[in-house]
Amino acid sequence: MNVTESRFKNRQLHMEDYLQMVSAEQKEYAEVFDYRKIAEKSGIITDYWTDNLLDLILRKDNLNKAYKRVKSNKGAGGTDGMQVDELLPYLKENQDDLIQQIRKGGYKPNPVRRVEIPKETKGEYRKLGVPTVVDRVIQQAITQELSPIYEEQFSENSFGFRPNRGAHDALRQCQKNVNDGYVYVVDMDLEKFFDTVCQSKLIEVLSRTIKDGRVISLIHKYLNAGVIANGLFERTEVGMPQGGPLSPLLSNIMLNELDKELEHRGHRFVRYADDCMIFCRSRKSAERALANILPFIEGKLFLKVNRKKTQTTHISKVKYLGYTFYRYKGKCRFRVHPKSVQKMKNKLRELTDRNNGMSNQLREEKYQQFVRGWVNYFKLADMKELLKGTDEWARRRIRAVYWKQWKKTKTKYRMLKALGCEHWRASELACSRKGYWRMAHVLNQIFSNKVIAKLGYTSMLDYYLIVREN
Repeated sequence: MNVTESRFKNRQLHMEDYLQMVSAEQKEYAEVFDYRKIAEKSGIITDYWTDNLLDLILRKDNLNKAYKRVKSNKGAGGTDGMQVDELLPYLKENQDDLIQQIRKGGYKPNPVRRVEIPKETKGEYRKLGVPTVVDRVIQQAITQELSPIYEEQFSENSFGFRPNRGAHDALRQCQKNVNDGYVYVVDMDLEKFFDTVCQSKLIEVLSRTIKDGRVISLIHKYLNAGVIANGLFERTEVGMPQGGPLSPLLSNIMLNELDKELEHRGHRFVRYADDCMIFCRSRKSAERALANILPFIEGKLFLKVNRKKTQTTHISKVKYLGYTFYRYKGKCRFRVHPKSVQKMKNKLRELTDRNNGMSNQLREEKYQQFVRGWVNYFKLADMKELLKGTDEWARRRIRAVYWKQWKKTKTKYRMLKALGCEHWRASELACSRKGYWRMAHVLNQIFSNKVIAKLGYTSMLDYYLIVREN
């Protein structure tokens, strides 16, 4: 495998770090592999990195970086009950023993804790596996060393779980393909991808690049660590746990085989994790592309394609990464898919529920956090009218929350006066017997949009007009 000069330079510091770590007896041997003394041939240097990968993974600076990443990500504990806050004292006491076990091949990862998260489709669940915090550090350390190696192999059309790439880049690539006339797509759905990955095939793919058998063995142990579900242990001879730091990289390594095959066949495609779309100029060519790629996916990669959800259709009928597409004046543009809109409204309904017992301060913080996150994700879409209507609906719900909180007539009167309401009007409204939702509409002028904004409830439309990219 060839490596670029830039990658070669970036790795110089790692080489020096490694030479400092080895013992006096090993140092002379290690220096034999110093790129200055061998030859400036990229193939030889690459062999060094892949053959001695475990030593690089177990470098103290790499492990410290992995620890800081796990610490910043927080997250719940695994099957051993250890939390992230307890990790540092444990590592200080046991780090040397842990490293020694891994070096000798005697380390045995703990089973992951099964967590099921509901999908958008009713009755379906996404199975996550939560590793222990110690295993998360080791997986993160492996990922940090493997990522730069595999980044050079990955396709330009792959965007999920990769540095400096994301969903917006994938969507812009889709937009470019449509603008170039590729308006029919194969919208492919891989059925339960993480649960059905063939481990032996994944190990074979890994072994083509990683020549250090100790690393292959360690990864294999993580794949076979098992799952604790409802207090019972389950073996994991198929699939890989979704939820650890290593699984996104392994998924990309596996699906890179599909990327290479699609590129070899000359297809235009976009892949984000296991969501893949193949772009074609006509419906017939899309149907042909699907029929021709199915034997490769199922026969060579041993993955399952969900026939019910996989379709060949016009780009305007596709939901991809929460967006949908339409054409305006011959150009491809984005909208928010109706399912994404419904999901957003359900979340706002939950946050502005009058009976959820949430404090005003917490509600305001969560509301603002959600609005900013959601709008930033969907800022490529045309949605001024959508957000205008959503803001009006959400503000009415917020007024209803406060009206219920004021409860007593004298409290309502005092708050209405503070909002600038005249005495007679405040008295009339405070004594009203109308319901909360009706009163929220009546209070529209008094409990104004400006007041709601000052309380911390960010307007979706106002924020969208600041960050939009369309």
